[in-house]
Amino acid sequence: MRIGVPKEIKTNENRVALVPAGAEALTASGHQVFIEKGAGIGSGFEDDTYRAVGAEIVPDAATAWGNAELLLKVKEPIEKEWGFLRRDLTLFTYFHFAADETLTKAHLASGATCIAYETVELPNRDLPLLIPMSEVAGRMAVQEGAKYLEKLYGGRGVLLGGVPGVAPAKVVILGGGIVGVNAAKMAAGLGAKVVVLDLSLERLRYLSDVMPANVQLVHSNRHNILEQISTCDLVIGGVLIPGAKAPKLVRRADLSRMRPGAVIVDVAVDQGGCVETIHPTTHENPTYTVDGIIHYGVANMPGAVPRTSTLALTNATLPYTLLLANKGWKKALRENGALLKGLNMTDGKLTYQGVSDAFGMDFTDPATFVA
Repeated sequence: MRIGVPKEIKTNENRVALVPAGAEALTASGHQVFIEKGAGIGSGFEDDTYRAVGAEIVPDAATAWGNAELLLKVKEPIEKEWGFLRRDLTLFTYFHFAADETLTKAHLASGATCIAYETVELPNRDLPLLIPMSEVAGRMAVQEGAKYLEKLYGGRGVLLGGVPGVAPAKVVILGGGIVGVNAAKMAAGLGAKVVVLDLSLERLRYLSDVMPANVQLVHSNRHNILEQISTCDLVIGGVLIPGAKAPKLVRRADLSRMRPGAVIVDVAVDQGGCVETIHPTTHENPTYTVDGIIHYGVANMPGAVPRTSTLALTNATLPYTLLLANKGWKKALRENGALLKGLNMTDGKLTYQGVSDAFGMDFTDPATFVA
């Protein structure tokens, strides 16, 4: 199979979808790998390292896309890339369609087959290709939140861990999943007072066994959310409904209850966000202020640490990439139920219920296309 890897062009996105070790595994299996010139440099992988394992370096994105039967990316194709979409192309990347109707319609119109990292799902409901980036984003959310609490950036001027004689900051984390757990570990390790809210009592019981003493666990409901955010310094949104829009847990009116200069970091922003006032921002302009509350909405947070993120992501994606390359997408999805759940659209039809529900569009059972 012909596999293309273009350079990511989203603002400050330095990750790459395939590392040289992955390229070597693919070429050893008899596949052709086309890497756009400079695609790996942001993550520390020079073109020569790809050449050394049998990949071909191509001069531009048009060639990488045009040569490919299977195209690997990190982030969803942005508008200037939509012209490369075509019916006989399979794309394997993060899409987050439910948060963007225009993106969804553009890909539907192309007829391309779109397999989303974020909805590949194991029988135990784990999301193996989302977990690595959720781990990175959860940890980064605390780093970024701590920075923007500094007065220099308009924050409350609070040190996350405090000092002897001065109380630490209070961090409220919405969601006790992968993002929430990693954020809680980081914030607790820095000495903050941490509160994690989650709907699942089973999850809260589990977290009570593994979290340090400075992490408080609270059942998530409207009353408790309002009570906790009214006395916090930093809110981290880590809510996930696989493939669907995140619920709005913090509303515009709720900001008036928060302390001026408090910070919100909404990791769920690429799924629409769990804070009503959040919208996507970039690493160049990461924050804005609403009603005195600083909002951080960078949708590709792990792109700021591309070396770590690329290695973590490709460790997880490569086995699935090899399945797609070795068997073709239909056979691979037929034989692997986790990959089948990753199919969001093909032949102009939506095949993921969460995306269909988000926009009121028709849903087609993905099994129809791989039978």
